[in-house]
Amino acid sequence: MTSIRFFLVAGILAALTLFNFVAALRGYQSSMNEAEVLFDNELLDLSRLVANLDFTKIPDDFRLGNNLAFQVWQNDELLGASLHAPDDPINAFLPGFDFANFDGFRWRTYTRYQAQDNFWIIVAERTDLRFILAENVVLESITPILIGIPLIGLLIWLVVSHGLRPLKLLSTELRNKDVNDLSPIDAQRSARELHQVIHSLNGLFQRLDESLEREKRFSADAAHELRTPISALKIQLHNLQQEIDDKGESFLALQQGVDRMQHLIEQLLSLYRMTPDQFRENCEVIDLNHLTKDLIAQQYSLFESKQQKLEIEQEAGKAQIVGEKFALQTMLSNLLSNASKYSPVKGKIRIRIYNENTRVCLEIEDNGPGIPEQERKHVFERFYRTNQHENSQVPGCGLGLTIVKHVADLHHAHLFLQSSDFESGVKFKVCFTGYRSSS
Repeated sequence: MTSIRFFLVAGILAALTLFNFVAALRGYQSSMNEAEVLFDNELLDLSRLVANLDFTKIPDDFRLGNNLAFQVWQNDELLGASLHAPDDPINAFLPGFDFANFDGFRWRTYTRYQAQDNFWIIVAERTDLRFILAENVVLESITPILIGIPLIGLLIWLVVSHGLRPLKLLSTELRNKDVNDLSPIDAQRSARELHQVIHSLNGLFQRLDESLEREKRFSADAAHELRTPISALKIQLHNLQQEIDDKGESFLALQQGVDRMQHLIEQLLSLYRMTPDQFRENCEVIDLNHLTKDLIAQQYSLFESKQQKLEIEQEAGKAQIVGEKFALQTMLSNLLSNASKYSPVKGKIRIRIYNENTRVCLEIEDNGPGIPEQERKHVFERFYRTNQHENSQVPGCGLGLTIVKHVADLHHAHLFLQSSDFESGVKFKVCFTGYRSSS
């Protein structure tokens, strides 16, 4: 979008330039008309001067200058003429102003009849020279305007910049606000024209604050609701383990699973409560190849229980990105779990990691029933579950892909949902900005 400062300066300067141009044009036309009148008056004066000459004493080489000429006729006889005048009459013997062409130039003429002497006096002046003289006069009057336009433009720039200073101050204040600072801006310290903008911003801040407060309350309530039954379950397991000593190993594994579940819930809640600044502080360089292999090893029992075939394609070299490890593990875990749940027994799951220009891309696809095209835009919404019969039989709460989208957004990654390259199924593609070492 065009700069407001540039728009105002260009608009005002264009208007002033147009006004000055029109004024200069009108001035030029007026000045030229006045100059024509002045030059014509000079021709009248010249005709009077010639009328008072003694033609019998005018030498043959009498000259007035290159721009003037005259003739004196009596009874069709040339009594006298200037050096550049032709031998024939310059004009017809009709009193008044006219134009004529001779000696290779265009001339302005004036014919005068001297009744007492029966003289016809014709005086002439070259039009090109009179135009040059007139234009010089006009240019002298226009030159200050032409010089003044850049100076006026600079002055307009300074005035507009000063006028836009409150907008710049508001921009600086917004830029310097802390990410957690949603306090309103004081409109009284700004220009009156910005009050409406500031009131709108303050309304937005208030709505954001209320929305974040609801999110915090939801997280706190969810944490409380999840911690309580898990804590109670841990106590019951502990009591039960004391009663049945011969099953201690099984109960130990069960208790470890509950501990992992509790830790996972705490991390998920922390992830959703995490601000962008806090997220960036926890980021590190991560090799996506290694992270994916570790998660596949942890979840291999999922694929083994359904006898599913895993295909892993990784390009040679590193696939490094900058990210938050737990967030990426959560995203990959959900994508892998999704692929396993929706793929049939003895189904196929393909995982590809490759470099694409400056990006590192991860693809996970399956040969499950797939997702209808019209429903794909909704699958990342909270608690949304596809209506397709095969998919509706799969257990879940509709939060997995929402978490995947959240993690992708935190990493500024591009998330795509496409049709699988298998006969059926879907493909999830996530493209991250690749890490490039500065060394």
